[in-house]
Amino acid sequence: MHLYNAWLPPPVAEETKREKDSFARVVKAVKELYRPDDPESAYSTLKWVSVIDAFIKAKSELSLEDVSALVEIGFELFHISHNKLYAQVRWGSILVKLLNKYRKKLSLKVQWRPFYDTLISTHFTRNTGPEGWKLRQRHFETVTSLVRSSRRFFPPGSAFEIWSEFGSLLENPWHNSSFEGSGFLRLFLPTNMDNQDFFSRDWINICMDQWDSIPNCQFWNSQWAAVTARAIKNYNFIDWECFLPMLFTRYLNMFEVPVANGNGSYPFSVDVPRNTRFLFSNRVVTPAKAIAKSIALQHFEKLVNLLEQYYHPSNGGRWTYSLERFLFYLVIMFQKRLQHEQRNEDNSKQADLCLGASERASFVSVVLKFIDRGQYSKNEHLSETVAAATSILSYVEPSLVLPFLASRFHMALETMTATHQLKTAVTSVAFAGRSLFLTSLSSSSVKSVDTGDTNGYIDLLVISLSNALLGMDANDPPKTLATMQLIGSIFSNMATLEDNMDESSFMPTIRLSEWLDEFLCRLFSLLLHLEPSSVVNEGLHSSATSGTFLVEDGPYYFCMLEILFGKLSKSLYNQALKKISKFVKTNILPGAIAEVGLLCCACVHSNPEEAVIQLIEPILLSVISSLEGTPTTGFGGRGISDVSVSSKVKPTLSPALETALDYQLKVLSVAISYGGPALLRYRDQFKEAILSAFESPSWKVNGAGDHVLRSLLGGLVLYYPIDQYRCILRHPAAAALEEWISTKDYYDDKPLIVPMWHVPSDEEVQFANELLNLHFESALDDLLRICQTKLHSDPGMEKEHLKVTLLRLDSSLQGVLSCLPDFKPSSRNGMVEDPGHMDFIIAGATGSIVGSTELREKAAEIIRAACKYLLEEKSDDSILLLLIIRIMDALGNYGSSEYEEWSNHRQAWKLESAAIIEPPINFIVSSHSKGKRRPRWALVDKAYMHSTWRSSQSSYHLFRTSGNMSPSDHLTLLMDDLLNLSLHSYETVRILAGKSLLKMLKRWPSMISKCVLTLTENLRDPNSPEYAVQGSCAVLATQTVLKHLTMDPKAFSSFLLGILSSSHHESLKAQKAINELFVKYNIHFAGVSRHIFRILNNHSDVPDFADLLSQIGSMSFESTNLHWRYNLMANRVLLLLAMASRNDPNSSSKILGETAGHFLKNLKSQLPQTRILAISALNTLLKESSYKISDEEQPAYSGDLQGHSKPSLEGSLSQIFQEEGFFSETLNCLSHVHIITDTESSSSRGNHGNSFQSLADKSITRFYFDFSSSWPRTPSWISLLGSDTFYSNFARIFKRLFQECGMPVLLALKNTLEEFANAKERSKQCVAAEAFAGVLHSDVNGLSEAWDGWMMVQLRNVILAPSVESMPEWAACIRYAVTGKGKYGMKVPLLRQRIMDCLATPLPQMVTTTVVAKRFAFLSAVLIEVSPPRMSLPEVQLHKKLLEELLGNMSHSSAQVREAIGVTLSILCSNIRLYTSFGHKHSHEEGNIDVAIELEGTSWDQFLIERASEYVMSIQTISQSDNMEILTDLSPDNGLANGNSQDDVKWMETLFHCIISSLKSGRSSYLLDIIVGLLYPVISLQETSNKDLSTLAKAAFELLKWRIFREPHLQKAVSVILSSANDSNWRTRSATLTFLRSFMYRHTFILSNVEKQQIWKTVEKLLIDNQVEVREHAAAVLAGLMKSGDEDLAEDFRVRAHREANIMQKKRKQRYRNLSSGQSIASLHGAVLALAASVLSVPYDMPSWLPDHVTLLAQFAGEPSPVKSTVTKVVAEFRRTHADTWNVQKDSFTEEQLEVLADTSSSSSYFA
Repeated sequence: MHLYNAWLPPPVAEETKREKDSFARVVKAVKELYRPDDPESAYSTLKWVSVIDAFIKAKSELSLEDVSALVEIGFELFHISHNKLYAQVRWGSILVKLLNKYRKKLSLKVQWRPFYDTLISTHFTRNTGPEGWKLRQRHFETVTSLVRSSRRFFPPGSAFEIWSEFGSLLENPWHNSSFEGSGFLRLFLPTNMDNQDFFSRDWINICMDQWDSIPNCQFWNSQWAAVTARAIKNYNFIDWECFLPMLFTRYLNMFEVPVANGNGSYPFSVDVPRNTRFLFSNRVVTPAKAIAKSIALQHFEKLVNLLEQYYHPSNGGRWTYSLERFLFYLVIMFQKRLQHEQRNEDNSKQADLCLGASERASFVSVVLKFIDRGQYSKNEHLSETVAAATSILSYVEPSLVLPFLASRFHMALETMTATHQLKTAVTSVAFAGRSLFLTSLSSSSVKSVDTGDTNGYIDLLVISLSNALLGMDANDPPKTLATMQLIGSIFSNMATLEDNMDESSFMPTIRLSEWLDEFLCRLFSLLLHLEPSSVVNEGLHSSATSGTFLVEDGPYYFCMLEILFGKLSKSLYNQALKKISKFVKTNILPGAIAEVGLLCCACVHSNPEEAVIQLIEPILLSVISSLEGTPTTGFGGRGISDVSVSSKVKPTLSPALETALDYQLKVLSVAISYGGPALLRYRDQFKEAILSAFESPSWKVNGAGDHVLRSLLGGLVLYYPIDQYRCILRHPAAAALEEWISTKDYYDDKPLIVPMWHVPSDEEVQFANELLNLHFESALDDLLRICQTKLHSDPGMEKEHLKVTLLRLDSSLQGVLSCLPDFKPSSRNGMVEDPGHMDFIIAGATGSIVGSTELREKAAEIIRAACKYLLEEKSDDSILLLLIIRIMDALGNYGSSEYEEWSNHRQAWKLESAAIIEPPINFIVSSHSKGKRRPRWALVDKAYMHSTWRSSQSSYHLFRTSGNMSPSDHLTLLMDDLLNLSLHSYETVRILAGKSLLKMLKRWPSMISKCVLTLTENLRDPNSPEYAVQGSCAVLATQTVLKHLTMDPKAFSSFLLGILSSSHHESLKAQKAINELFVKYNIHFAGVSRHIFRILNNHSDVPDFADLLSQIGSMSFESTNLHWRYNLMANRVLLLLAMASRNDPNSSSKILGETAGHFLKNLKSQLPQTRILAISALNTLLKESSYKISDEEQPAYSGDLQGHSKPSLEGSLSQIFQEEGFFSETLNCLSHVHIITDTESSSSRGNHGNSFQSLADKSITRFYFDFSSSWPRTPSWISLLGSDTFYSNFARIFKRLFQECGMPVLLALKNTLEEFANAKERSKQCVAAEAFAGVLHSDVNGLSEAWDGWMMVQLRNVILAPSVESMPEWAACIRYAVTGKGKYGMKVPLLRQRIMDCLATPLPQMVTTTVVAKRFAFLSAVLIEVSPPRMSLPEVQLHKKLLEELLGNMSHSSAQVREAIGVTLSILCSNIRLYTSFGHKHSHEEGNIDVAIELEGTSWDQFLIERASEYVMSIQTISQSDNMEILTDLSPDNGLANGNSQDDVKWMETLFHCIISSLKSGRSSYLLDIIVGLLYPVISLQETSNKDLSTLAKAAFELLKWRIFREPHLQKAVSVILSSANDSNWRTRSATLTFLRSFMYRHTFILSNVEKQQIWKTVEKLLIDNQVEVREHAAAVLAGLMKSGDEDLAEDFRVRAHREANIMQKKRKQRYRNLSSGQSIASLHGAVLALAASVLSVPYDMPSWLPDHVTLLAQFAGEPSPVKSTVTKVVAEFRRTHADTWNVQKDSFTEEQLEVLADTSSSSSYFA
């Protein structure tokens, strides 16, 4: 039994034992409803889903057989309803909960293939169903989480199947299918024990290669990181050593942080298509979680050293979030692993993999670096995560964490300036309070090991307690709350608080009674100075507790008081009570009602008998005496004294008295919440006070009286825990502490101390009934009397009387909650007992029963009459109406107030605070538990909330599930009234009534239909006022109603026709409401259930389905003169219904045909929105058809929806498009959609000309998901192609139309197409390009003849056309025409080869350069779409031919052409490389095709590298000579050389274009050898006399910084870098240094030691370079290198630097005497810079060597210029970074050293 259930109130706990049987009955009922032969039966089982959910939330004990039976049925139901998304969402989510809860106990096998089919057929096909995107999104989330939960149950062998299924998608990394493939792999690949034989070293090698194939793409990285991390976590038989360097390199580079003041994010990440990103979002597991799962110590330390600087407050940025998550998951995973190992201690084979003490210590000390940096972060999340991490780690390694914590706390106390530091420090002490106590007090903790002075920790707690008193400050809320949390945390640990703790005294320095006095003084002064947070609203709902920040901003205040008073010993408690009593008697604080009330409440809760006498009695008596002489109205229930007297003058109270009474009554109401039986002795005084309050003429006092009545009833009849804060169990290891409890360690046999509950005695129940008689029954009679006899002539008096009477009713109902029994439902067939009806589902009760069902029924009747009276007489009085709605809500929605109480429970989240959680692993006293441990009071609190939730649910589902139970007649009458009120003219009334009505409808779904019919009538009725329309729409737009429409035919048709015939409402608000309702309906549209089609065809009173369609169809033509938005809606509904009817086998294809024809005509509609809708409609309705050339290789598609051979739509369509001029009109209309602006950005691709659609229209016209295979299927990154306005769905319509109806379309289209293609306007050319693309890609019989006939000529004309602005569209057209076919683009379209040949034909001699550039752009568009691994022989030969042509033209004279050539070259080369790497396993021809192209005796790659290095030399010499020869005139013989050199520059430019585009496009992985070969030209040409060339070189340089090189290219790269660092040109040397910084950071894990040493040596050499800039740059680089974790190299360098500088310093002193400076400035500056580098490498710490280094550096301050400026800069920087903690850190320096520093940093003053 779960702990919370065992701790329920005794009467309820008894009942829970019946839950096992009732669950078995539920499972049986589901089995009976489910019929495998009828998929529709899935709908009828849905009503049980929420019941099953209730069992899971109630944590009931269920038998495993029932659970596993249910899971099996659940899976069957899930798979059977494969096109009913809503059913799948509901069953899927309940299955996820069941699987997660019982995952270790269930043994079942789940197949993965059906899930994949579901995903594909719903989210990845072209023809998605009509469901709305909200539903789709939920469906996708549900299916993926279901796959994640059931991965552990995949049978053996499924890993092989999954890898072979998706592995083939990864073969072409430059196609979007590879992104999908990686997403599916990450989702499906199981890492359970059954599949472990699949994972091996070879597999991991393949993974790492795949990972490398797309660089710099966050999506790709996170998919592969997740896959490998799961393997690392679950399989320890693989030897990971050899992969670690590469893995850590990847991990390090996944954190996009700015390296060496570079950019903080990938300059060009490969863009992943939007919907793939959306579907497999990488947010689910930030890479951090994956990384944290797989960590090995030695590399980990280096990773931390590199990242720690980014945690410092001054280094925040976009990356802070991912770093914060990283720290969070690190600690969590570490904790999980330790917990796991503690459980399996006995397993001998696991022992060698366990973390021993030394590993634990080293992990903690490394993570402490992060914590140290991040503790005072400005980012809230980071500082909180850091405090929580400290707390968890302090239980693992107290000896490391606690001293750190203590020093930090003392430091924060000393530096009072930074107040936020104090708050953070206090919080972290609060979080680690328990570990501080345990370390110092427990008898078994290891004292022998020198854990420092353990008493020091107690001192720390004492200091923090006494400082906490200073921390309570009304002007600094965050600090005050932090100190309250601290006090609560410390006292939660202590068993009791007594004053005379002699020998066991563990707080010797503090006397508790003095502390308590001081604490209360501070608290009182805090309360006196509080300012209310807002002007208290005088309305009806100003609750007693709308307090200041103490109450609003967190639960710490009340919680701390409760704990404090609960733990005080008797004498201390009495001492405190006296002071509080005196304070409460003497002060009236209207600004702190809630705070004072809670203070009293805490006293009463802890010891009701004492507190009632001291606190409650004085307040009560003072209230009664104040009210005694005041005037009364007689409305409170004593009967009216004399009507005639009260009519003239209205009696009032003085404001001061009113405020005082209000304050006292409200404090009283908060204080008595937990009074219980102790209140009985003041029975008469309470009655008197409440009566007098209701009789008072002031509404404020009436309201306060209402609070008191409510609390009093609650305190008498409800269940609540009594001794929640007493200490019961002492800690075994330290007697002074309380032992904390974990819920998971609870067993029935271990008698953990069950909390005492307040169970009402007979006397209390009797008193409650008395109160009900007084204020409920008599008030009902009063109400009836007012309404029937019109007591008052004066309407003002009548209103007052009604207000008070309704207030009394409301507070009685709010007080007893669901203790007043519910209505009895009536059964439909007259039988009282229904066999299918269950009388018990789960146990739960709020308190003892008072009153009776009859009382509730009487109230309902009278309220009905009152409501009618109010609507007739006082319909404009909102206060009365709101009161009556609240009463109806309390009467009709039984248990809903408990539910709200549970869901708003403010206290629930305080239990997650780290201050009161002891993690499951505790190495301080080495006691480990299964789950987190918490103090007993926190668990009691949770059990109390659990009980509240149960009481709200216990009767909720009882009648929902049975078919023939309907709500009682009283309830239906209440519903009718609420329905009227929800159409009221006041918005507040409408909203409240609507909420209440919805709760009823949710519980009684059978009532929805009636409501829908009434409400849609309001929409149709031309006379209904604006507010009625708004009210109707608000109720109709709720999910409860929209879900119901799926099943109910009558409501369904009435709803649709109601919306469509509501165009006569003029007002804007009404139209807006109707519009929003329609959009909501679309978003949540869940299809139409099949029996709607059946019923619609045979019911007499409901229109037939076909009639419904034709009725709607007639509205959707333009001739009807409807507003265009209604036209649009009608069209949309038509489309939804047509698509929904596709799933119904009986529906005729006639409907589909007619609809398709209708939308085809709409293409030439005058309304732009309707045209766009027609486009998306035709995209879904037209299918491939008989004219398409059949293909044997077409893959069989599992679960094909269009499996039935349906007759084609050809007949109905062909007559439409053969009308005269149809196409020219259509194309003309479509061309208006292309709005071309100058600023057209590429992001608007496919968003149908954003400019003229408002959001609401968009959601109607566009499906949220364009199908996933949306075009283009390869990443678009070529900037040459410009931003096109080519809409692929237009092209797709033409393609589908052509496939549906064959050649006649082409004949009808031909002339129009030619005319538009030659038109002047760009928009017309766009449409022509779309139509042409669709035709070219359609593969229809007869297409090749047409190509030979006229299409080829047309294409040649396009290529040769001189105009440029429509080039992007034509490029897109060609790209569309050669796109591969099939889901993953594997099949070649019919005309691809011919189009390529046509483009490859050389151009005629005399054409403009723009045409040349255009042809290359077209070529690059085609080559992107070719899939290299599957190239055919002619394609390979084409590549070869083109490569020769490109290499020959690299020095072309026009810049535009050069760029085009560079881009095309990068695509060509990478295609060829990928093709050869596959070793032609796909090519069908025999014999190997030789792709190596010989150019001047070398192959093309060699040729490029060699030629480049020649040209670099010549360009450099020229640019130097340019710089020198600017003054001299060019001599004639120089001209020739210059002409040549111009060609060289052009050639280099083309090459740089090629490099840049290969890096941008992510194709660089296959060209690494060439890129490494060209590193030197890129580095050395940063600064030349030719500006264009340098700009390109800089762009390439920025991109190269992000590239990771793997072996064998790495060594080559290092040697290039080393040689260019010694280059003769100083600019090259400087550029090399810049490159080195990021290069070392990216590769620090994979560089060998030798290589690192070489790099260090080279950089050190540059410290004494003869160019100042290079020297300073080298120092900055060295400072960076020293941070990067190679300790030994850094250590060695530091020692050397110090030694040399020392020698030099001594020599200088001697030299000064000799007055001759023999040393060069460079070597001196070098020595100083070496020192400077070591100082700058530790910006925030103070290692032991640093003082010497800084002081030595400061002594060089007197040297000449470059040296002096270096010294002053560095010392200033040192002071700046150490300023925060200088108070503490200056102790590391000696007096003399500080003097030297002071001399340097005090600059000579202006005033000196």
